[in-house]
Amino acid sequence: MKKQIRIVIDKLLVLTIILSSCTSFGQQKSSQTDKPNIVIIYLDDLGYGDLSAYGATTLKTPNIDVIANEGIKFTNAYATSATCTPSRYGMLTGVYPWRNKEAKILPGSAPLIIGENQQTLPKLLKKEGYQTGIVGKWHLGLGTGIVDWNKNVTPGPNEVGFDESYILAATQDRVPTVYIKNGLVEGLNSEDPIFVDYEKNFDGQPTGLENPELTTMKWHHGHNGTIVNGIPRIGFMKGGASAYWFDTDMADNFLVHAQNYVKNHKKNPFFLYYALNQPHVPRTPNPRFVGKSGMGPRGDAILEADWCIGEFMKTLKQEGVLENTLIIFSSDNGPVLNDGYYDDAVEKLGNHKPTGKLRGGKYSIFEAGTRVPFMTYWKGTIKPAVSEALVCQIDLLASIAKLVGRKAVTTDSQDFLNVFLGNSNKGRNNLILEATSRTALRHGDWLMIPPYKGPSYNPEVNIELGSSSEYQLYNLKNDIGQNHNLAKENKKKLEECIKIFINLRGKDYNKIEKLELK
Repeated sequence: MKKQIRIVIDKLLVLTIILSSCTSFGQQKSSQTDKPNIVIIYLDDLGYGDLSAYGATTLKTPNIDVIANEGIKFTNAYATSATCTPSRYGMLTGVYPWRNKEAKILPGSAPLIIGENQQTLPKLLKKEGYQTGIVGKWHLGLGTGIVDWNKNVTPGPNEVGFDESYILAATQDRVPTVYIKNGLVEGLNSEDPIFVDYEKNFDGQPTGLENPELTTMKWHHGHNGTIVNGIPRIGFMKGGASAYWFDTDMADNFLVHAQNYVKNHKKNPFFLYYALNQPHVPRTPNPRFVGKSGMGPRGDAILEADWCIGEFMKTLKQEGVLENTLIIFSSDNGPVLNDGYYDDAVEKLGNHKPTGKLRGGKYSIFEAGTRVPFMTYWKGTIKPAVSEALVCQIDLLASIAKLVGRKAVTTDSQDFLNVFLGNSNKGRNNLILEATSRTALRHGDWLMIPPYKGPSYNPEVNIELGSSSEYQLYNLKNDIGQNHNLAKENKKKLEECIKIFINLRGKDYNKIEKLELK
């Protein structure tokens, strides 16, 4: 009898240990997923129709498609602006870019436009114990005035929340053509200092305008300043030759730094903003990808970006963090073909439609300017779905704050964590969209564009800008291509949208737009 009792006690003891272990494991897993790693993968000038997951048939993007098809693919998602600097500002700060008059396309020598005391996504995550890093394109300004590129360039990403930064200052087509690591130009020789100017060229420096025979890529408009690696750039620069990047290696270089960031910080929660340059001009895919798309350098650059993302995802898996990493994928604005160089983007387009069914493109207040590919992926946590919820990159700050148990202090960002995780389909009711200082209202299924002075079409880039002397009102659910202006037919809806628009824009609207709504 005693022996039987002893056996029962031993079994109960074993069962208790097993249950305790299971509980401990469950608590550990919960603790890990309470603070998942967060990665934002951000492309540059990628259009709504540029991915096979969004309907492209000529281009195949299998690695990005994994994120779309195994995560949530949003069909009503927006950047805050139709150009790069404002979109990046809005995403990182949770503030509409039109609230900051400096949030416009910046030269490479512009001062930092994010306030050092301003709330940002990386700052918020640092307070929750996250390691924060940026790899890739910055284009939000550096310093406070005239930058001395031969010293520590500050303030910059490190002063607004990033523990580590490895960036290009502005864009690949602008000087300075150097990488900057934590404020210091990488590879700079002190005996060959670097100087940058956006107003006047330096004596003896060849330019694309005056020395076209020295270029290997011909400029179409605007890009006729200092020549680096045979490519004429916007702006002027001299010195710093040892620090110049090799354009064809840029994607590989950023990929390696993004992979190393994961490897170095996988033991603790991390936030990585991986800002790829593709398919922004100049399009300089590595020779491995040249000719692969049959669509010229723009198509090749998209395939290169897809490969980079696939390799990055492999790293997350190999390092054992994929299932504890929330990945957010998007683009800073809509597509453009000829944006400054002759590179066959127009001639070799074929049947591909970078805008999909949308109207407009980069710089445009029409849909293709701001509606972009947008996906959320969290292996094992987010279930595959397609969402029509109206969301915006500006909402990432408040939503991620909710994810990590913190309240964001912002004026414009809204918490849609449940939407981003696939637990709800209820997104925004209203959204203000912006394109080169012009703003419009998305209200439910409707888009209202106020009248604006200025050209309605940009012949240099062959894009409709959306400006008109009359109000425009479109029902996007029935007319995604914005073919039918309903402003005169549906005056009641127009008046409703105007009222909401003025209320959201605030008292500064007439002052900023120099236009009175009646």
